[in-house]
Amino acid sequence: MAKMTAVYLPGNKQVDIRTAVVPEPGPDEVLVEVKASCICRSDLSLYYGNAVISGGDSDQFICGHEPSGIVVKTGEAVAEFSEGDNVAVYLAVGCGVCHHCRTGHNYLCAKWKCLGFTMDGGNAEFLLVPARNLLKTPKGMSHLAAAISTDAFGTLFSACRKVGVNGLTAIGIWGLGPMGAAGTMAAKAMGGNVVALDLIAERREFAKGLGADLVLDPNAPDALDQIREFSGGEGLSGAIDCSGSSQAHNMALEAAAPMARLALIGEGQETNIKTSDHMIRKQLTVFGSWYFSINEYEDILSLIKSHNIDLERLATHTFDLKDADKAFRMFDNRETEKAVFVR
Repeated sequence: MAKMTAVYLPGNKQVDIRTAVVPEPGPDEVLVEVKASCICRSDLSLYYGNAVISGGDSDQFICGHEPSGIVVKTGEAVAEFSEGDNVAVYLAVGCGVCHHCRTGHNYLCAKWKCLGFTMDGGNAEFLLVPARNLLKTPKGMSHLAAAISTDAFGTLFSACRKVGVNGLTAIGIWGLGPMGAAGTMAAKAMGGNVVALDLIAERREFAKGLGADLVLDPNAPDALDQIREFSGGEGLSGAIDCSGSSQAHNMALEAAAPMARLALIGEGQETNIKTSDHMIRKQLTVFGSWYFSINEYEDILSLIKSHNIDLERLATHTFDLKDADKAFRMFDNRETEKAVFVR
């Protein structure tokens, strides 16, 4: 049996690099040779041992939920993909027949499994997945960009769409890590006027380079006043929080204009909302947004192509699988932004 290198996260800041058997595809499955696989902030929940998505002992599953690569073997019933196809992989494996799966929201399926959390993921040399989870990527797109196009960029594309970003909107983005940076790129490509906020000066400068119209330290005494001036006095028409901070949530609620929409993406604990001031008087819409519908991927690719979006700019560090311990340690210490395993 062929062997491969794979990365596991058993918890307590431990990283295990093991030798695993290369799986064989069943009739409806494909084997992908992984060429790029991103580290995500949610992976740190596995790294610490308090997985945000649970369903078994994480020690038994290869980590990684943002992979891309090349199809190297297909099951006998697979007709839409062939050996040599360049693909990214959709992280949610649903039953395929429930209402949620058939509308493209596989992650809402009652029986769903998640790459890297409740089934083997992409931080390995090879990945076995159902063919229906493949996202064919266009000629000329690098494997690195393809991996980033899924969770990082795709999630923020979907959030921007739900918020209603267009050329008439003033959008605030809180938290400028990889997700917030991707959100800045997506919102600008959709025509939004973007104010980007983070406590870290380097992140603010990076967002400015990605096209943010205004960057602010949220702790600045006049930050809310600057947002109101930026938005013509009434407030933001939309906001996206990638930080998970209750302080950021409260600031976004205060900065929002009447009838604005606020998307919460960053994992957090709890937030107190002023029911009368924020929800009733302003009639705000506050909702969670996680990942993207699989049927949105063609639109994601179209936006990337039409606006020549360079997703590789988001990858600040790349690593070999054998350096996984270093990669997770640096990511945990915020010595990297978007970190990616490449082969």
